[in-house]
Amino acid sequence: MPERKLFSPYTLGALTLPNRIAMAPMTRCRATNPAIAPTPMMVEYYGLRADAGLIISEGIPVSPQARGYAFTPGLYSAEQMAGWQAVTHEVHKQGGRIFAQLWHCGRISHGSLREDHAPPVGPSAIAANGKSMALDRATGAAALTQCEAPRALSTAEVKGVVGEFVQAARNAIAAGFDGVEVHGANGYLLDQFRCPFLNDRQDEYGGSLENRCRLHLEIAREVAAAVGAERTGIRLSPHGQANDMRPDPEPMATYGYLAEELQKLGLVYLHLYDQSTSWIHDPDDALLRLIRGKFTNALMLCGGFTGNKAEAALATGSGDLIAIGKPFISNPDLVSRLRQGVEIASWDSKTFYLGGHSGYLDYPTFSV
Repeated sequence: MPERKLFSPYTLGALTLPNRIAMAPMTRCRATNPAIAPTPMMVEYYGLRADAGLIISEGIPVSPQARGYAFTPGLYSAEQMAGWQAVTHEVHKQGGRIFAQLWHCGRISHGSLREDHAPPVGPSAIAANGKSMALDRATGAAALTQCEAPRALSTAEVKGVVGEFVQAARNAIAAGFDGVEVHGANGYLLDQFRCPFLNDRQDEYGGSLENRCRLHLEIAREVAAAVGAERTGIRLSPHGQANDMRPDPEPMATYGYLAEELQKLGLVYLHLYDQSTSWIHDPDDALLRLIRGKFTNALMLCGGFTGNKAEAALATGSGDLIAIGKPFISNPDLVSRLRQGVEIASWDSKTFYLGGHSGYLDYPTFSV
């Protein structure tokens, strides 16, 4: 039998991953306490999945303004840091490694998520035809609700957002994370700045390709300076249309530029997410080949990967690491199942974002 590259070790910065499988970041909305901090249930959830070569946490808001969904644990208070420290301790105790995904939702948000009911923010005052997990403060219940119209950030406020990411990165390392991933994808704030259809700014963050990508690069540069490039990754979603995004009119120019500039910063990995689960599986895809040529550190691919598809992508050299999402929800022992070739349990999408134990800790491991 040929060597299965998916289960071979990989050196990622100072870390030695025992396999090439990453648990992709997935929002689960389980931080229902007043501090919006990780709970003991979350400690168990992440610890059960420590066999992954690398866990990337759910998106972690870098500030109260950054929140776009109810019950998503932050990383901007002492209580939240303590909660995440319990998570990282458990993951390390189980032999795992974990990065924190740092997140700002931008216009994909609702004022109910903030005590002062402050509206969402974005590059420009352009509303999203999308939904946020809003909060009914009278009952404490959450429900998907039409996003509120954002206000445009001032230039000084954009600089402040960079600072929030830097502080969150420092907090992550202090809480025991092995590194951080900057969320620059999926129609959230950084992606909104990149998009020419959502960014009509006249300052240094709008207009040209270089200006629209400036926030990605400033955050990546400052976070890497704060915690080390060897502990900093970033996620992008070329062709993505999540959260009312429109396809980039010049994807080769945009993502070729970003890949080249991110490589100059020496980031430890670039994480590409393909919402369509199509182009990322084609080793001859022109954009994938372009990015692969310009970003020569670790390339992580995500989007509809099975064990066989993951092996194929590694064999062709399209990527170095493979991130898998939903199967990790219903298969805490996913790495073992893939290695043994046993059945992958299905998941219940109704429990992805709301609920307690159900759909979170009640999926069994495989037994013969």
